[in-house]
Amino acid sequence: MTFYIYQFDNSILQFIQNNMHGYIMDKLMILITSLGNMAIIWIAIAILLIANKKYRRIGYMTLMAVILGAVLGECILKHIFQRPRPFIAIHTLNVLISKPTSSSFPSGHTTAAFAAAGILSVYFKKYKVVFWILAVLIAFSRIYLYMHYPTDVLGGIVLGLLCSRLTFYIFKKYEYL
Repeated sequence: MTFYIYQFDNSILQFIQNNMHGYIMDKLMILITSLGNMAIIWIAIAILLIANKKYRRIGYMTLMAVILGAVLGECILKHIFQRPRPFIAIHTLNVLISKPTSSSFPSGHTTAAFAAAGILSVYFKKYKVVFWILAVLIAFSRIYLYMHYPTDVLGGIVLGLLCSRLTFYIFKKYEYL
């Protein structure tokens, strides 16, 4: 099974390397991935919401989902799986950004993006497409830049969505919803 996952991941990385890279796309993906660095875009949105009394609860929920994803992903799962990043395993990849030292699975950028989008899209329906597109672009940028395998990103999507659902459950249970 592991062999097939490895083949799947590598075939997608190879396709991206051979068919998608170019000056404009490289710069765009670097910009998009930087929005997800340390979940800065999602934390900034949460802080802006917290500063507004009307949206404070949503801001706290967004922040909680992102922090929950970081704790579960960065502090627990990455240490359990210890999967090397693609640029370590495949030496022919051209890395365009600084190389992280942490493990690859799951993608932290993706986890944060989907955790936040999972919360924000429920309360701001008018902008939900924007939240989901940004989350997908951040997730794709991690594969494009060879920071993660596609299955790392899939793991981040699942973890992020689970964190948003768990946040809803916690806030509802304690009647903050």
